[in-house]
Amino acid sequence: MSMSRRSTDRAWLSLSLAAVFAAAMLLTATAASARTVVLSGLPRRIEVPDTCASCAVEIALDNRLLFAGDAADLPAGGFETAIPAGRHVVTVTAGRWIGRTEFLAIPGVLSLLPPVVAILFALIFRQVVVALLVGIWLGSFLVTGFSPVASILRIADHYVIGTLARQGSDHASIVVFTLLLGGMVGITSRMGGMKGIVDRVSRIATTPRRGQLAVWLMGVLIFFDDYTNTLIVGNATRPLTDRLRISREKLSYIVDSTAAPITVLAVVTSWIGFEISLIAQSFDSLGIDRNPLATFVASIPYSFYPIFAILFVLFVILTGRDFSLMLAAERRARTTGKVSSDHALPLSNIDGLAVAPAPNVRPRFVNGILPIAVVVLASFVGLVATGRASLAGAGVVGGGFLDALKESDSFRALLWGSSAGCIVAAVLALSQRLLDLRGTIEAWMNGIKSMMTAIVILVLAWCIGQVCVELQTADYLVHHLAGVLSPGILPTIVFLLAMGISFSTGTSWGTMSILIPIVIPLVVGTTRAAGLDAAASEPVLLGSIASILSGAVFGDHCSPISDTTIMSSMASAADHVDHVRTQLPYALVVGAAALLLGCVPTALGVHPAAALAAGCGALLLVLRFAGTPVDRHPDGAY
Repeated sequence: MSMSRRSTDRAWLSLSLAAVFAAAMLLTATAASARTVVLSGLPRRIEVPDTCASCAVEIALDNRLLFAGDAADLPAGGFETAIPAGRHVVTVTAGRWIGRTEFLAIPGVLSLLPPVVAILFALIFRQVVVALLVGIWLGSFLVTGFSPVASILRIADHYVIGTLARQGSDHASIVVFTLLLGGMVGITSRMGGMKGIVDRVSRIATTPRRGQLAVWLMGVLIFFDDYTNTLIVGNATRPLTDRLRISREKLSYIVDSTAAPITVLAVVTSWIGFEISLIAQSFDSLGIDRNPLATFVASIPYSFYPIFAILFVLFVILTGRDFSLMLAAERRARTTGKVSSDHALPLSNIDGLAVAPAPNVRPRFVNGILPIAVVVLASFVGLVATGRASLAGAGVVGGGFLDALKESDSFRALLWGSSAGCIVAAVLALSQRLLDLRGTIEAWMNGIKSMMTAIVILVLAWCIGQVCVELQTADYLVHHLAGVLSPGILPTIVFLLAMGISFSTGTSWGTMSILIPIVIPLVVGTTRAAGLDAAASEPVLLGSIASILSGAVFGDHCSPISDTTIMSSMASAADHVDHVRTQLPYALVVGAAALLLGCVPTALGVHPAAALAAGCGALLLVLRFAGTPVDRHPDGAY
């Protein structure tokens, strides 16, 4: 037989096997995708259709009768029961209607595996995409009833598509905003605008300390949205910090520590409407007439983690001391000029040759700062405009500035801001003849291309968040950790619970949406049962609300699967695993200070101001005794 004939036969055999395998995968997926997965030991609500008010209702689990009686005797919302591990069939009979549902009940501890495995893989093997895919597949494997084939197919057709399409427009808006901002930075860099910023700021930020302080100040000033903060500060200051031999790990740490922490503390932010709506909903459910905005403002002094996180960065910069892996990264950058490690795989490469200043282009400060200022201003105006439009649509007349911000659509505002930034950058490049039309489009496209790796990781992070929702990871943690508690330790327990949920799921908003409706009624009920008056219960309530927000920010700040953490690595062009590994020791120190010197003392009656002072003193002592001065800059200055 000739070689060509053998090759043809092998090709047909391979094609046939592939077709059979694909058919088997589809059949297996179809068979496995119909199962419903629940956690054993957790209350499972069995809904009964509202067919008639006086119908006889029977609920059976595997032919074992759980309930028999009139529909009027059922609790509002349905019948709750705990289902043991294994495969089960629930049958509901209401009058002439009969419903049958199959359940696969898995041990609740398995719901922790996908996020835990993803985090461990990312930290140990340093492959973020692989780690996230493994975590998503593991969750899909559990959801599909341990089907290896259906679990693979479910990743693309359910999780990826679901996060982009079926989760509303928020995720798609973030993707488009990130790509547009990358395009804007591409044009700005190509026409010499970013170099112009570096040249201007370099006149003041002439040392690593001053450079880091400039990054910190920008992060604090852009306080109204964490995404805008992260992307603008990281992209705008990276050329400066590279010139000053500041490691990408340090840059991403400063950017990350002034994004979510400052946004959760400020009143005029894109978060405020979400936070206040959850607090107001809880008060309404309890029949409590209380201003949710005033409650949020009163809880700010108890938000120890975000306050300490922002101040600790400032202490690190002013003292010139670092410790653990960050110290090694900074010394590498100072002594060798390598701002990234040899094995680093930056999430973006916006400063590559494709977007370097074009030949014969004179760097100008205004060409760099104007597009960034337009993004900030347009986003802020967009927040107010969308808020006022929402108020007008609801028939509210004469709403104030904060009312408008509360009802704003932050995602639309960010899209308007990034679009305006792209237009302004393109107009500047063309009107000054720094780039021709083709060069402008190429620079814009190259800026967008540099963001693709980060977008992939961002989408996968959302996917694993959806996995955690389907596996009820947060419900499992809340069910086992939020038991009968005394009022004094509630803020401490809530803080630990919020930290665990946010770090495991990588979402601060998800953590807040889960815990606020649970914790506020828990606090009210616990303080009333303990016989505390309004004055004594106030610190418990404010401390618990602040603990939710603080613990939620902890995960958003340092979890490897958090979108803000990923975007900080992306905007700083840092290796994501390097960013997480160097930042985590600092975050844990700040978290320990917030817990031991913030939550615990204030629960015992210590004033928040005293707790804040003690925490700041402790953080300075940590830097004094655990920190080591970084080697001086080659020119002798520091």
